[in-house]
Parts: sequence; structure tokens; C-alpha cells
Amino acid sequence: MLEKRKGEKIHIRDIEISTYTCDVEGIIVEGILKDDRLTPYYTIMGESKPPATIHHMIIRMLVNGEPLTIQDIEVEMPCSPREQCRETMEFLNSIKGMTISSGFTEKVKKTIGGNKGCAHLTTLVISMAAAAVQGFWSYYARKPISSDKISLGIIKQHLVDTCWLWRKDGPFITNFNELSNKS
Repeated sequence: MLEKRKGEKIHIRDIEISTYTCDVEGIIVEGILKDDRLTPYYTIMGESKPPATIHHMIIRMLVNGEPLTIQDIEVEMPCSPREQCRETMEFLNSIKGMTISSGFTEKVKKTIGGNKGCAHLTTLVISMAAAAVQGFWSYYARKPISSDKISLGIIKQHLVDTCWLWRKDGPFITNFNELSNKS
């Protein structure tokens, strides 16, 4: 068992994603990525460094509509390994207008991945997309939802074939289709 083989903890990556209501239509999805090195280390340039936070990055997205669309985005980097890392924050503006739907991860990687951006910001945006879908549902599920308000299009776009439970030939989709046909 790997549990018994664990030694000293040397690194922690925390990703926290929260969803908020806002003063305009839609939700604010806030993602925070933080990397902490827990032991002294050496940089690629040979510099000795004490334990420290290496990355602390925050992204906020205004998400709205059907399909879910990134209306606005802002980025902060309270901590980054190099000053030049901050140059990548503006690159995220290129995903404004992008829909969170099937193929989102590949579109993000193509637009801001690799040498077109920051690997950590890209990772955070991709993680935030799934949370945006959950946040969107949480936002609308604060009140009873009638089956006529949830279109089959929304179900297909955000849930069908995303996991075993929501597979297109599974009982959840079958039951939803039956419920929709009765309305």
C-alpha cells in the first residue's frame, strides 16, 4: 500500500473554486490556485530558497446564459516565481465569449495553453469550468425548478455522457425524457 510508503510532505497544491451571485445576470466563479513548497529548495538557476508559496493565482469569471458563456474575466497573481509570469494574466482575455460546453478543455488549451500562456492559469480555468456548471445549477436550484424550465438541450449540453450516472442510455436520461414527454 502506498499509504505506508509516504514520507515527509514536501508540496501542497490547493485549488479552491467558489460561486457567487452578483449584481448582474449570471454568477461569478472565483478560482484560487496556491502552490506551497514545504521544504528548502534550489531553483533551476541554483539559488537556495526557504519554504514558501510559489504560486498564488486568482481568476474570477462572470458566467451567464444558455449556453454558459464567459462574459468577463479578471486575473490576479499575488505571488508568482518570476515577475515575467504576470505578463500572462492578460492572455486570459482571449477566452471571453467562450462557451463552457463539450470541447471546452481543448479550446482553452489551444487558446491559452503551452507557450501561449501559463500552465497554472490554464489548469485553474479548466477546473473552474466544471465548477461553473455546478454553480450555475446551484444558482437556479435555490427555488423549485419546473421540468419545462430545464430544456433537454441544457441536459444534453452539460450532463449527458459526463459520467456513468448521466450516460445517454442510462436511467437518469431515460427518466428525464419520460418526464419531459409528460409535460
